[in-house]
Amino acid sequence: MFEVPGYRFLHHIFIGLYLGPLFGLFGLVFNFIARRWGVTPAALTAPLLWVSLEFIRSNLGFLTLPWALLAHSQYQSPPIIQLSSLTGAYGISFLIVMVNSALTILILAFFHRPARHEPAPFFGPSMRTTVSIVLGTAVLTGLVFVYGHMTLRKPVSEKTVRTSLLQGNIDREMKTNPKKHASFIMQKYADLSREAVQDQPRLIVWPEAATPGLVLMNTTLLKQLTSLVRETGTHFLIGSSEYAKFEKGHSSGSIGAGNTALFFSPEGKVLGQYLKIHLVPFSEYIPLKGIMPWPRFIVPEGKRTYEIPGKEFTLFQVDGAKFGTVICWEIVFPELFRQFVRDGADFMLNITNEGWFGEAAHYQMLAISVFRAVENRVSVARAANTGISCFINPFGKIISRVQNNNRDTLVEGYITGEIPLSRQGTFYTRHGDVFACIALFITSIVIILTFLKAQR
Repeated sequence: MFEVPGYRFLHHIFIGLYLGPLFGLFGLVFNFIARRWGVTPAALTAPLLWVSLEFIRSNLGFLTLPWALLAHSQYQSPPIIQLSSLTGAYGISFLIVMVNSALTILILAFFHRPARHEPAPFFGPSMRTTVSIVLGTAVLTGLVFVYGHMTLRKPVSEKTVRTSLLQGNIDREMKTNPKKHASFIMQKYADLSREAVQDQPRLIVWPEAATPGLVLMNTTLLKQLTSLVRETGTHFLIGSSEYAKFEKGHSSGSIGAGNTALFFSPEGKVLGQYLKIHLVPFSEYIPLKGIMPWPRFIVPEGKRTYEIPGKEFTLFQVDGAKFGTVICWEIVFPELFRQFVRDGADFMLNITNEGWFGEAAHYQMLAISVFRAVENRVSVARAANTGISCFINPFGKIISRVQNNNRDTLVEGYITGEIPLSRQGTFYTRHGDVFACIALFITSIVIILTFLKAQR
């Protein structure tokens, strides 16, 4: 986080006050249950409690942040994560905590010898109980593996769209002053596009905010792009500048901004655009504006221009295949992503620029992207300014990525591949976070019963 320009220790305290207590709350509630019912019931409740807290953090209005969930640590384990097509990422978090709870009970049973003064609830479980819990956990974990392996045996669709993803690796300093470096930026992406077209793709994708200014309101820039598109003779999806852009229903003099994906036909005509829906609080918009007087270290005085949020889940089409686009951190939000699939997307694109965060965020966002693919059984292609640009198949396998000297971040290049199409969807696509809601309901009941027991 300290890689982000303008980020200070004061901001770190603010984020710590939001994220830190969630872990403390888990320990507090776990201990509360253990003292009333015993450590074994508390350990059995722990997976539900953990999932409940993750679900709450992922649904807190403008503070919503389903980033770095426990499940995301397993993105390189395809047989395990197939469960998320039923439960979302929360099912994998549940599995991890369940295994650790069983290990906790096993350790207590064999190694913990409570002192005489220790309350009875903290005595280790009986051998019969321990064996039952460990065997039950092993069976459930085995079933997850079996389901995963059976799912991975299913064939990937033979229908594909040949696509090229560009990774310009435009320096962070250039991104802060794009007009000054407009010529360099456009030349960079033009050269990469001309190289990529040799692979005969049907679609070329530029990263988020790749253009150095307004496109549909800048005649010179629009002519440049139109000429390049006509020269290559293929479709383009281009992440336009983070500055003010054309939006239907807003006047050209609007000071609002919008983060946009523009879709060009091979003839150079703009066929449509997607406007980013889920904006970043305090950066792209001000939550509770006019209601909450935010301090200046969060909202600088004098800042007037913020982004215009989109409202439509826009789908584009190439050779009869429909696709949706999520911009930057929109890939983090499963509800937003699955709406595109429910609306008929055959594959999904994620255009992004994670160069503001150094290198750590690249791999976190990659892990999250893998889960979006598995949850909805749909291919995901990522075009990222500084990486990681890659193709992910509907089973969450990373097929290929842009690399240079064995590096996939902070390097330039392009990659061309076939994106498998998929319209089958999943239980999670159709029904969403049913599993997490059930976990939250059961956890709430347990807490209420524990309070009642404490009062008696």
